[in-house]
Amino acid sequence: MKKECVLVTGGAGYIGSHTAVELVNAGFDVVIVDDLSNAELSAVEGVRKITGVDVPFEQVDCCDRAALDRVFARYKFNSIIHFAAFKAVGESVVKPLAYYRNNLDSLMTVLEAMLAHGVSNIVFSSSATVYGQPEALPATESTPRQPATSPYGNTKQIAEDIIRDTAHAHPGFNAIALRYFNPIGAHPSALIGELPKGVPNNLVPFITQTAAGVRECLSVFGDDYNTPDGSAVRDYIDVVDLAKAHVVAVSRMVERKGKANYEFFNIGTGHGLSVLELVRAFEKVNGVKVNHRIAPRRTGDIEAIWADTSLAERELGWKATRSLEETLASAWAWEKHLRGIR
Repeated sequence: MKKECVLVTGGAGYIGSHTAVELVNAGFDVVIVDDLSNAELSAVEGVRKITGVDVPFEQVDCCDRAALDRVFARYKFNSIIHFAAFKAVGESVVKPLAYYRNNLDSLMTVLEAMLAHGVSNIVFSSSATVYGQPEALPATESTPRQPATSPYGNTKQIAEDIIRDTAHAHPGFNAIALRYFNPIGAHPSALIGELPKGVPNNLVPFITQTAAGVRECLSVFGDDYNTPDGSAVRDYIDVVDLAKAHVVAVSRMVERKGKANYEFFNIGTGHGLSVLELVRAFEKVNGVKVNHRIAPRRTGDIEAIWADTSLAERELGWKATRSLEETLASAWAWEKHLRGIR
């Protein structure tokens, strides 16, 4: 049987590179597209080294329709996993137009190219930010979407609506949005992991860089939330578990097992953990200290959110399996690999 070929946009990024590995491991052919605006070519090399496969890479901006058309003409895709987007909540508050332009233009350009080239399956990298601050926790797929608390979150809401309407307008077009919570950790090989350019916007890279002495101090944004220790609560999921959810989602569409041509699922662990709890767990697992201080709340952040993942377990047969200890150990192993720390 001919292998299915999957285009991974933003595939040199954190989640994209891990997903490319899991796709290859599951028997898919993979092509990575990335403009390298917030990623490094070393991630593609890491994917190739882990899998032993010379995964093709094309440096393309997904907003560039002509360049995308050339990629679609060169390879024959069955499915797309669309990661390519700006992703920092705080930055989106400061640069809203950049986020709306990039995140929405890139998606619409990819969808147009798909329709033009007869590609009918897309998995979309969505986010728990579509829920805003839910009135009740845990968040389920039937939890009403609240007004977004950041332009980033709003782009995810709008993007989901664009995909839903496209799927409804084109019979035979299939889409799954994966609403994931907070990805952390790295591949067990320590050959790929989260590699932010400049100052990290996500918590765990800031923790690991502080532990490694790259950063002087970690800022914990807020200790006056209505949570057990006052710091914000999130659902932290291992990036390898998250990557495997994308493989299952692609397989569901290829095998036509979906109950509708547009579906969406929560991808998390089902457990909330505070920022301070995560810092303490990292210190305990890795035997290092993380210098941290309390800072004012950050605009765009919500107080607490975690997932109900029962729908993904029931429909996709997917469940997070890696422990927090394994995840935090992998994050530190990746940081040490980057810094040459033994």
